[in-house]
Order: sequence, then C-alpha cells, then structure tokens
Amino acid sequence: MSGKTITIFGSSKPIEGEPEYEFARKLGYELGKLGFTICNGGYGGTMEATARGAKEAGAKTIGVTVLTFQSVPNKWIDEEIKAKDLFERLKILISKGDAYIVLRGGTGTLVEFSLVWELMNKALIEPKPFVAVKFWSPIFEAMSKQLKYELRENAISFVKIIDDIDEIVNFVKKSLQ
Repeated sequence: MSGKTITIFGSSKPIEGEPEYEFARKLGYELGKLGFTICNGGYGGTMEATARGAKEAGAKTIGVTVLTFQSVPNKWIDEEIKAKDLFERLKILISKGDAYIVLRGGTGTLVEFSLVWELMNKALIEPKPFVAVKFWSPIFEAMSKQLKYELRENAISFVKIIDDIDEIVNFVKKSLQ
C-alpha cells in the first residue's frame, strides 16, 4: 500500500489516555503498518494520535496547518504543509487523500465530512474509500433521507459507517488494492 495517503479528519480535543485518542492512535498504527501515509490537520487531539500511531509503525505523516492559527504542528508530523487559510487547508487535505476517514469531531470535522461527501456527490472528485465512525450516523441517516428525496441515492453509497478499527483498515486496504 506504499504510496497511498489516507486523510483522517477529527477533533483537536482528545488527549493521550482518552478512548478517542487511543482509538485514533491505534488506527494510525494499523494503517501505518500497511505502509499508508497519514495526512491530517497536523495539530493535537486525534490529528496527533493518528500521526503518532503511524510514526510508531514506521510510516510517513503529513500535517496541513493554517498560517492564521500561528500554531506549530505536533511532533509526529514529518512534512508540514502550511495553508494560508481554512479553505486552502480543506482543498489540500482532500487533494492529498486516496481515502478518507472521519473520526468524532466538532463543526470543523462536520465541514470536512460534508465537503468530501458533496464533492463526490457532485462528481467534482472521483469516488474514493470514505469511512465515518458511528458518531456521524444521525447526520448520515438524515442526509440519506434527503438524498433519496433529491433522487441522488447513489451518493449514499459513498459513505461507509464503520466503528471497528480492523474493519476500517480492511475496508480501506481492499478498496485501494
């Protein structure tokens, strides 16, 4: 799987030892063991955790930071890409990904989830493996109803709701072979 990049979106809040952080760290590790590069927002929380897990597995990491935040990337980032603003950051995170994983998060993560889905829905990017954890199920279900109403049922198939690390990793691995 070397050469493929997985963009992972998630919260900046979880800290080491919290279940959400440890889930992200193990996910990064398992993806890293397969040789995937991990790309994320480069800061703390699940961004740090997925990068840390990937580095512990010997994989490469990319952090897409934002100049306006004036923050430094976490120590697990190999390559920092500095975006001038959030919009450029979104564009870079999406363009780097061969697959996308959306972990728990707030409004920023919701924007990322929605944007990837919308770009696939409108055929502005090619469909790629796209996983969201169960946390996003209520939004996925509500949007699925609306997409059916709008006669865009094919867009529902772009998102897979998976809450198990092994299942996520296997889905991404199979999809990118």
